[in-house]
Amino acid sequence: MYTVAVTREFIANHFLVGGDWGSENFPHAHHYVVEISIEAAQLDQHGYLVDIVEIEAAMTEIVDYYRDSLLNDKPEFAGLNPSIEHFSRIICDKMLSLIAFPGSGFLNVKLWENDTCWAAYRKEIIA
Repeated sequence: MYTVAVTREFIANHFLVGGDWGSENFPHAHHYVVEISIEAAQLDQHGYLVDIVEIEAAMTEIVDYYRDSLLNDKPEFAGLNPSIEHFSRIICDKMLSLIAFPGSGFLNVKLWENDTCWAAYRKEIIA
């Protein structure tokens, strides 16, 4: 199984809803680090899973959309607590809409909200 990955950093704001999490209930910023990795057993005719340039372009589009924003105001978070678990799934879905996946495999999103805490979402892609 081959894996290719790209990482980006950005700052975005959110506040948690639906519980009493103290200061987390008020708008605050996180320095997020997102890692997108793609796994598959076969490479394309150029020897790539997906061209890194294509992955980087898609990640730039996603990161630019969230950078310096309040996640709670984004339509994809409507009715959701903007947790890193939900956020990693949302990023995964956006990534799948922006890149051409090379057949069957997995798309993984790992999202850190600080130096020690992260969540991940993994989606199997079947050709």
